[in-house]
Amino acid sequence: MATLRFYFDYISTNAYLAWLQMPTIARRYGWVLEPVPVLFAGLLEAHGTSGPAETPAKALWMWKNNLRKAALSGVPLAPPAFHPFNPLLALRVTSLARDLDECDDLITRLMEAVWVRGEHVSEPEVVERACREVGLDGAALLAEAASGAAKARLRRQTDDAIAHGVFGVPTMEANGEIFWGYDDLPYLELFMAGDDPLARTAFGKSGTRAPRASAMRRQHRERLERGA
Repeated sequence: MATLRFYFDYISTNAYLAWLQMPTIARRYGWVLEPVPVLFAGLLEAHGTSGPAETPAKALWMWKNNLRKAALSGVPLAPPAFHPFNPLLALRVTSLARDLDECDDLITRLMEAVWVRGEHVSEPEVVERACREVGLDGAALLAEAASGAAKARLRRQTDDAIAHGVFGVPTMEANGEIFWGYDDLPYLELFMAGDDPLARTAFGKSGTRAPRASAMRRQHRERLERGA
């Protein structure tokens, strides 16, 4: 069976909205869903970019955009307790869930904690309670999450994601092809169904490359700074 990887961080609203659809999409096409917790801040640092919350105008647009998505999907969405917040504990605990079904349940519960219940998943008691509510030993998982091995696992997952071309969350990887964000779900499904629109173009999948980057924006900024 083919594997659908879902790279996510609890800090992302779009990751929450996309996650709610992931199990259904995977079952629809007979793929195995593999959730991969990664540190969004690590992706941003690796690629030299900033998160949407760092640009106030973009943050406001994105929140309204996500509220519209949630309304159309019929799913609850509420402001988190704090944003941005430190997601490390929740990510490390999720990485330690041994069984895929247990992991799926825990992700759903922690996503709801942030984006429905307004709970602060940086607090150990919140994460421990979420673990208990899905039948896991929260105290044991929290203790293990503090270990060097658990910290290294999350770093390795983030580094591996970067090596696979992941630059943001949520990212879906299907047979090596990258799909980014909630709005890419229709294209992901077409790809999984064997009907990738890219295959209909003159370029096809192989040999496709992004347009070469230029230094025009930097040069324009430099001229502005010189008063040119």
